[in-house]
Amino acid sequence: MFKSGLKVCSRILPSAQTFFRLETTGTQGATNQNANQAKQANTKWQIDLVKREKLKEFALYMTKCLPKYIQQVQFAGGDELEVLIHPAGVLPVFAFLKGHHPAQFTSFIFCCGVDVPTRKNRFEVVYALLSTRYNARIRIRTYTDEIAPIESLTPLFSGAEWYEREVYDLYGVWFNNHPDLRRLLTDYGFEGYPQRKDFPLTGYVELRWDQELQQVIYEPTEMAQEFRKFDLNTPWEVFPAFRESSITAGFDVIHTAEEKHEES
Repeated sequence: MFKSGLKVCSRILPSAQTFFRLETTGTQGATNQNANQAKQANTKWQIDLVKREKLKEFALYMTKCLPKYIQQVQFAGGDELEVLIHPAGVLPVFAFLKGHHPAQFTSFIFCCGVDVPTRKNRFEVVYALLSTRYNARIRIRTYTDEIAPIESLTPLFSGAEWYEREVYDLYGVWFNNHPDLRRLLTDYGFEGYPQRKDFPLTGYVELRWDQELQQVIYEPTEMAQEFRKFDLNTPWEVFPAFRESSITAGFDVIHTAEEKHEES
């Protein structure tokens, strides 16, 4: 019985020729070429117009819900939604984005700082959120100066704690109600904020080993190169367009119905 079963199975199994099509060298080369072209076409980044339209509708809806804090909505890079808010609206806006049902941006991605010394509010703080429910991303940008603090997001997103410590360490932006706002990347006793544009590349103090004292000591940095010229052009002099532009320059701004009516 077992042998007869094997015979039946062998009769049912098709031959290998039914699975593989014999191709000539010319047709096989053309097929590979078409596959490579399709693969290259798929790797090119393209703007998702459907996604962009949905994000635009959400941005206008968000502007109507929070007109007190939202100053401008715009697209960067084609379909990346950015919202410029007033510093006083950090907690209300992020509470809306996290808890409101049409938003649900519950994942905190990162927070970073930007320094443009020639602007009135020289520091930007940029936040990125992700909505896993709607598969959407959003960036929130706000601004401050050397003195005015920004509310911490740690009551809403615990993952913001170390990112805010990094921004404080590198730029000197103070976050109110942060549970542990200490330096994160620089050394103990470090003075200054190294990511500011006016911070020298050499720093203010240097660390070295003293052979006589047999210990590590800190001392002011010495520039012994007497005749070297240090007055060089900086990027702020070479690229005045970026230096003198506003915080929203170079982006595709989304205009509300009220703004369009005022322009007309």
